[in-house]
Amino acid sequence: MSDFVDEPLVAARFTVTAEASPGLLSRVLEPFAKRDLVPETLRASRDGDAMRAEVALSMPLGMVHLVAGNLGQIIGVRRVEAMEGRVVRLAA
Repeated sequence: MSDFVDEPLVAARFTVTAEASPGLLSRVLEPFAKRDLVPETLRASRDGDAMRAEVALSMPLGMVHLVAGNLGQIIGVRRVEAMEGRVVRLAA
């Protein structure tokens, strides 16, 4: 995360729609964990053979597209939506 020290922190929300599988949630959380990011909320639900996971947190603006790209590479993922909101504060 040191490359993003001077980046503003934004409120971000990721929505992942994927094939339901036992390891999906741990794979969804991995891109956040490897960047030392801790989600503020995580919601998941299953609808038949599909699963939807929503992850919300504050993170450096420059990481939003990187995490979205990582989420899109997960096997079984059908769609990734990334939304960034207001600036929370400047990273220190």
